[in-house]
Amino acid sequence: MNTAPTSAEPRWLTAEEQRVWRFYMQASTLLEDHLDRQLQRDAGMPHIYYGLLVKLAEAPDRRLRMTELAMYAKITRSRLSHAVARLEKNGWVRREDCPSDKRGQFAVLTDAGHEVLGRTAPGHVAAVRQALFERLSPEQQKSLGEIMEIVAEGLQPNEAGADLPWLR
Repeated sequence: MNTAPTSAEPRWLTAEEQRVWRFYMQASTLLEDHLDRQLQRDAGMPHIYYGLLVKLAEAPDRRLRMTELAMYAKITRSRLSHAVARLEKNGWVRREDCPSDKRGQFAVLTDAGHEVLGRTAPGHVAAVRQALFERLSPEQQKSLGEIMEIVAEGLQPNEAGADLPWLR
């Protein structure tokens, strides 16, 4: 971070940028809350845990290295470790040591985890569809996808030493 004083005035958001930013913040917060409540009600888990189960279900042999799972989930390794511990307690995930790296571990989706995901997915998809996609035209959906891809790519620098959650 550059801490050198600058004489330039901050580049404040315009009224339109401020309006867009505030609606984005409101919508993202409300959407995350909506999905969390649906998943808590239907499966007793927060949205982040559901996302971890989905990633494991999509992985070969339903297993991923913990560091890779943290990268997919965009969370710190510490937060992932806590989440996996809770998922283990529920019997939905188990950890396995990595034979090629004594410090590495795999997270593995259990049959019980696969079952709960199968039961929960239809309600979750319906909640996502109702909260987001049914409110947008096909053109708006395409634009939103393009915009979010640009924002996500801009926040994930590829250079060495990048400060990304899964590297912490």
